[in-house]
Amino acid sequence: MKASNKIDTYIAKFPEEVQEKLVAVRKVILEVNPAIQEDWKYNMPAFVFNGPLVYFAGYKKHIGFYATPTGHKAFEEELKSFKQGKGSVQFPIDSPLPLVLIKKIVAFRLAEKLNN
Repeated sequence: MKASNKIDTYIAKFPEEVQEKLVAVRKVILEVNPAIQEDWKYNMPAFVFNGPLVYFAGYKKHIGFYATPTGHKAFEEELKSFKQGKGSVQFPIDSPLPLVLIKKIVAFRLAEKLNN
């Protein structure tokens, strides 16, 4: 199954409120550059360009966003209000998504890949 179809199927399994958030995150990631490819890694949607850029995952109460290894450190100040784990940040379902910040993080990761 193509990664984009797998991602569609993955998103469709969530309640509508979570689906809307996942679709928004996916859209903003792909808006950064049309060359970003969708993939499926670690049982979650992945986005790649000359290697991994970012991942996301849906949960009951939050959207997990993974911009490792450097995306979280580079945006540490902007992400400090969100719950974090090693290499992850949680965006609560009951709050607006920081889509502008997500886009900035993806652009940062893409720039890293272009400069390597």
